Amino acid sequence: MTAAESGASALAFAAAGGFDLVLLDLVMPGMSGFEVLCRLKADTSTQHVPVIMISALDELDSTVRCIEAGAEDYLPKPFNPVLLRARIGAALERKRLLDELRVEKERSEALLLNILPRTIVERMRRGETVIADRIAASTILFSDLVDFSSLAAKFSAEETVKLLELLFSRFDALAARHGVEKIKTIGDGYMVAGGLPETCTDHAVAVAEMALAMLSAVEDTRHAVGRPLQLRIGLHTGELVAGVIGTRKLAYDVWGDAVNTAKRMESGGLPGRVHVSAGTRQVLGDRFRFEPRGLLDVKGKGPMETYFLYRHE
Repeated sequence: MTAAESGASALAFAAAGGFDLVLLDLVMPGMSGFEVLCRLKADTSTQHVPVIMISALDELDSTVRCIEAGAEDYLPKPFNPVLLRARIGAALERKRLLDELRVEKERSEALLLNILPRTIVERMRRGETVIADRIAASTILFSDLVDFSSLAAKFSAEETVKLLELLFSRFDALAARHGVEKIKTIGDGYMVAGGLPETCTDHAVAVAEMALAMLSAVEDTRHAVGRPLQLRIGLHTGELVAGVIGTRKLAYDVWGDAVNTAKRMESGGLPGRVHVSAGTRQVLGDRFRFEPRGLLDVKGKGPMETYFLYRHE
């Protein structure tokens, strides 16, 4: 137990942290107990600490003011020590339950933010029941580990999962660093999108930078695990629809011709290369070096001009 000789010192002690409960006299030298209470409840670092007010003033309006300001309880002087201990015990038990609820809420929030973008979560909290947006321009990236099924057949299930976890964790870090949205993993495939859920003008550059960084990450992982890993990447820029589907298992996903074309860029690419459409190449301008591939017969699209993307030397 720590005793404070004034309201100012009480606030200083509380700001230092480590207190589960505050017993606060309403009449104090200098700053009143009521003002200390108001300041404790206004500070996010101390507002969760229960406060029991004690005062010789037994007027009803004083009690009401303290409860309205956030006090947990109020006892008039002279108080019964047995009653005070009971009130303290009840207040600490309520705080324990609230702390557990707060931790659980934070854990649930973290899990939700792992599967949905923050802005989408905020929209859902505001009451939107159908999340569906038409994105005028977004850059989609698909990647796939070349012949990974054959490689995984030589591993145990645990080794396969550990390898994908190692690699995809690096991809997740790259997505966060470049400000692009991870959409999902599909087996040994990895998909991201730039320019959503919030629009931005440099989404193609961000996704291209990530694509090249992913090739480096795979190379580093290949040396670390001693396995012949190769990544094939495809990019396309265009219009699409994005939204949340599901009820029990929510998912933020994208649909449209741009998504299908990006997938075709990946499947029609080459190991260790970033294969981009003419649409993405045009948006990127001269920010990167491009190697024309010529006309490629793309399934469902016909002949398309495509390119391999590199950094400027």
